[in-house]
Amino acid sequence: MPDPIVLSFEEFWSWLKGHPNCVLSAGTVDTVIFDHDDFHWTFSEELNPEGHDEMLVQALRGKQLVAEILIPRGRIIHVQGEARDQEFVFECFEEDDGGPVASYFVALSHGYDPEEHSETQGWVH
Repeated sequence: MPDPIVLSFEEFWSWLKGHPNCVLSAGTVDTVIFDHDDFHWTFSEELNPEGHDEMLVQALRGKQLVAEILIPRGRIIHVQGEARDQEFVFECFEEDDGGPVASYFVALSHGYDPEEHSETQGWVH
């Protein structure tokens, strides 16, 4: 099995925005949102009341919000991706008193390709 790749959150987020149809699940240590034929995934950014960026990973059915995860951009120190079974899991790590902790994840149907970025090539899948 190949070694895990490590990315900055900005690299990962820029790439992820081009792959909404490739997401299989997303979650935290407490919650998982699974893909469904009736759902589609969106990714957006907004400022919280304190002025910090929060990244939104949302599952929608039509225009109805089914579930969302807010990822605080400023707290993510890096993203680590690796193949697991039939999917590729990208974990977002935060710094904790005991060291880095995987707090958020996004599982996709394929791995990271540095040549595919939504901002440079348009939507990929």
